[in-house]
Amino acid sequence: MEEIPQLFGTSGIRGRLGEKINPELALKVGLAVGTVAGEGKIVVGHDPRTSSPMLSLAVKAGILQCGKDVLDLGMVPTPVVGYATQYLGAQAGVMITASHNPSPYNGIKLWNPNGMAYKQEQERVIERIIHHESFKRVSWDLIGKSKDINNFISIYVENLLDLVKIKPGLKVVVDCGSGAASYLSPLIIRKSGCEVLTLNSQPDGFFPGRDPEPSQKNLGELMRVVKATGADLGLAHDGDADRMVAVDDKGRMADFDKLLALVSAQRGGTVVTTVDASAAIDHSLKEVQGKVDRTKVGDVHVATRISQLKANFGGEPSGTWIHPEFCMCPDGILSGLRVIELVQENGPLSQLLDELPTYPTRRVTVNCQDEDKKSIMQEMEKKLPQLFSDIKDVNPIDGVRLTLNDDSWVLVRPSGTESFIRITLEGKNEKRAREIHEKSKKLLEGTIKSFEG
Repeated sequence: MEEIPQLFGTSGIRGRLGEKINPELALKVGLAVGTVAGEGKIVVGHDPRTSSPMLSLAVKAGILQCGKDVLDLGMVPTPVVGYATQYLGAQAGVMITASHNPSPYNGIKLWNPNGMAYKQEQERVIERIIHHESFKRVSWDLIGKSKDINNFISIYVENLLDLVKIKPGLKVVVDCGSGAASYLSPLIIRKSGCEVLTLNSQPDGFFPGRDPEPSQKNLGELMRVVKATGADLGLAHDGDADRMVAVDDKGRMADFDKLLALVSAQRGGTVVTTVDASAAIDHSLKEVQGKVDRTKVGDVHVATRISQLKANFGGEPSGTWIHPEFCMCPDGILSGLRVIELVQENGPLSQLLDELPTYPTRRVTVNCQDEDKKSIMQEMEKKLPQLFSDIKDVNPIDGVRLTLNDDSWVLVRPSGTESFIRITLEGKNEKRAREIHEKSKKLLEGTIKSFEG
């Protein structure tokens, strides 16, 4: 079988400008998308990185060469591209962004007509077309046309605000990291009725205030400002605002899993999350007679499962949440509005977080040759369940995840990008976490060693 070079990772194509990412590749992606898309228009947007307008021009040139028209949103967050693709009945959406990666990086994300990210099988088609350069170009007289639709933002704002019910009164600090939501997120939250203080809310591709990754390390200023101003909460986005993380009223970074659990309970019904998400979500949904469904890591897998189950909500602990009543594209701005609703309806975020149980967590990586991963994981699927006598559930959808009777769990999963296998686990208490960790690590290391020998 012919080996086709893989361009796509877990969230689009991404890499350093001038290395993996360049205008030549962007042109080819545009040609490939234009080749496979049905008759109609294709939406294009980009984040504020210095290289994004250049890459956007290249993508558009490729699309136009295939005779397809372009609707150009300009500089917008990723969720606006997803929503516009769905709302305007476009055949595809293209977003130029490297999301949370630093300034030298950039990338390309692709969206379906329903606002859902391209699935893996669709990405393989794009890769195959690019590899063989089997593009369907048109003659000079059939070249597509490009139209600026910067005014679409007003439609997105209006429809988003119609979805939420927020009363005036809360003070919110918003840190956009100088990313794509710098103008939009503070505007929407202010229009919802909140008093808004802003940090890093001027678009700047150099990200001068902080790195675009909304991690605890990078959000020290937000945590201090929330506490100093007596704000009710803080919200932060990554570079393209498909993610949101929160800071509580005490200036503490909200635990990702607990925040997902709280909003999942707020939404109720069936909620989709990933195999590496905490048991806190099971605890919260049990309280409201809801149900958890776990799938592979990656927002496209969450979106696909939401669609299959007609679930109310879904997301990853990283803050990548999908709200199917609005769009199947992860939306960090809507996620922020949902957290505001949560606080307004139920009280201080710090109190809500502290009321949830905390499960001791362990994460460890064990080096492993890429060519051995498949065989080692087959062994782990057989041997890991033999270590425990109190297994409630075995989930082999992405690695192997065991849920135990006391709601402790362990996941053994190979990295898709690096030469190691990761063990992630939660225990009911420290003693239980240590026991699961020691057993699982010993088994994995022994299995890897047997293959090396």
